[in-house]
Amino acid sequence: MRIVVKVGTSTLAHETGLLNIKRVENMCKVVSDLKNAGHEIVLVSSGAIGMGLGKLGMTKSVSDIPTKQAAAAIGQCELMYTYDKLFSEYNHTVAQILMTGAYVTIEDYGKNLNNTLFKLLELGVIPIINENDTVTTDEIVIGDNDTLGATIANTVKADLLILLSDIDGLFTGDPRKDKNARRIEVVEEITDDIEKLAENRGSILGTGGMITKINAAKMVTSNGIDMVIANGRNPEIMYDILEGKGVCTRFKGRKIREDKRGEAIKE
Repeated sequence: MRIVVKVGTSTLAHETGLLNIKRVENMCKVVSDLKNAGHEIVLVSSGAIGMGLGKLGMTKSVSDIPTKQAAAAIGQCELMYTYDKLFSEYNHTVAQILMTGAYVTIEDYGKNLNNTLFKLLELGVIPIINENDTVTTDEIVIGDNDTLGATIANTVKADLLILLSDIDGLFTGDPRKDKNARRIEVVEEITDDIEKLAENRGSILGTGGMITKINAAKMVTSNGIDMVIANGRNPEIMYDILEGKGVCTRFKGRKIREDKRGEAIKE
């Protein structure tokens, strides 16, 4: 399988912004094991801003863009150093790709990105992708890496997108506030009712929320790609996900084609 794994800041770092060493080490171990089993992995990683703020001793949320950009420049160094060190221990090579919106909106940039990604996969490398928060402000202001993960999954024609976050999946209510909230195991189709369940809430350090995850699901499932939302506190859940089980929510991919009359047909 070709798998895109998006890991959020809440998975990578403590609330202080400093690296959650035990969890990141475990995640890299699991990803390496999945790679050894023959799967192709692309990692979409948040965390640069949070780690940069942590190194600066700024544990509270920061709103001004220049400080976030500076923090991203600091945190990205630590993030890639950590990934390179940990994956090297399992004899895997990583590559860093820092993206801007131009890679999606400008055709030539998009072709270059495609060529690079497919060549890296062909060479057995694990691409690690993040938005270039140091030089672009689009994601810092309004964006998220859930959407980036979905974009990359579509680009590489992945079989599966896994979003590792700080929640066990999509619930009928906010499980932090509603004790009766029930986790939805499988979403066959993203209806209006499913979208209404998504409230725009996120963690202290992250930028995303459930609404961005639903939007990501819409992007990939229409291309026949399954998407899973799972809690990144235990990275070994990825083993269960690949076996079609585990505590998570799975959105089923459904390709959309047109019949002879031009009407959409869902498969």
